[in-house]
Amino acid sequence: MIGREILQFAQRLYPIHRSLTGEGVRDTLEIIKELVPALTIQSVPSGTLCFDWKVPKEWEISEAYLLDPDGKEVVNFRNHNLHVVGYSEPIDIELDLDDLQSHLYSLPDFPDSIPYITSYYEPRWGFCMTDTQRRRLRKGRYRAVIRSRKFDGVMNFGELLIPGASKSEVFLSTYICHPQMANNEVSGPSVLAHIGKWLGSRDNKLSYRLIFAPETIGAIYYLSQNLSHLKDRVIAGFNITCIGDDRSYSMISSRTGDTLADWVAETVLSEISDGNFNKYSFLERGSDERQYCSPGVDLPLVTLCRTKFYEFEEYHTSRDNFNLVTENGLAGGFEMVKGCLEYLEKQKRYIASFPCEPQLGHRNLYPTLGGRRTERFTEKVLNVLMYCDGHNDLRRIAELCRLTIDEVQEVAELLLSEKLIFEA
Repeated sequence: MIGREILQFAQRLYPIHRSLTGEGVRDTLEIIKELVPALTIQSVPSGTLCFDWKVPKEWEISEAYLLDPDGKEVVNFRNHNLHVVGYSEPIDIELDLDDLQSHLYSLPDFPDSIPYITSYYEPRWGFCMTDTQRRRLRKGRYRAVIRSRKFDGVMNFGELLIPGASKSEVFLSTYICHPQMANNEVSGPSVLAHIGKWLGSRDNKLSYRLIFAPETIGAIYYLSQNLSHLKDRVIAGFNITCIGDDRSYSMISSRTGDTLADWVAETVLSEISDGNFNKYSFLERGSDERQYCSPGVDLPLVTLCRTKFYEFEEYHTSRDNFNLVTENGLAGGFEMVKGCLEYLEKQKRYIASFPCEPQLGHRNLYPTLGGRRTERFTEKVLNVLMYCDGHNDLRRIAELCRLTIDEVQEVAELLLSEKLIFEA
């Protein structure tokens, strides 16, 4: 049932022409807002500085086509969004085939696929087509028309905060900047929007922050404005992408590979796949985990996928469609993310009540001659305390301290009774 609902939503988003900026992004956010009305749609002016980047000019395109020497249409943007290089300059020109070739893009290894090509930060124009089409082009004069413009406008993104009983947050992110691709684009926002709907229908212990933003520049801008808050509040994060096929389950580790999000994702993916899932190193990154886990940011975040980007041959081509993305695939992606959040909701995390080690002697927790506790137990107490930072759950503390869950639970109950820790 949930798979069909998400599939219908994804099919609605699929034909919308999206890029880093523009009406397509706004239209996409408005549709997501229908599902989660609390979503706020933000606008960032072109030229805004964010760390080492600058928000680009807004790009608008109304028409694009290529005519052969007989005036017959070779490709038309209206037939498929991928036929035009993203952020193409306006052009209306006649030129010979030899001169046109440098503005054409195709994939010889996948002759029936239209490639996805962009040029966001360098002025270019171009058309994309199947290699089969390209090989059939004959000598002569061609007319290339792209009616587009770049102007000082805005970049848009959506943000949804779902408050829970705790101020500790789980950060969830996906991107909304790719045209007409099913797995690499609309599967992420479609699954995450339904996760938002599900979270909004229940009482949550944790708070949840959901971000729908253009890839790379959107994430960088958001971090530039909210980094201090995120570093203070976020206990785990998940970047959602390529989550609609039914071939596999995958995760990309955080940069350090040892965060709560890493532990949760690995545990949940192992359970839902009977241990048959793909775990990728941060060295194999490619989505917005590049920003969220970068030095100086280091959010405890992993990326969740079905089949990871670059690992399916339809990636960044017109073959990334609803032959690849299925009802079952989207349902599995939804359950994977939901499972990670349910795991986090069930796990208890504690925060130490005092900076530095507390005074254990007057609580009869520090060994003295004739004391009731052994040095080994005191070592357990101090070690567990050291990892009560609001981020680690009991399973993670047990792993770090080389203890059993029962041992950690025993120590935690004692620390709670002495008011040396409190629940996050």
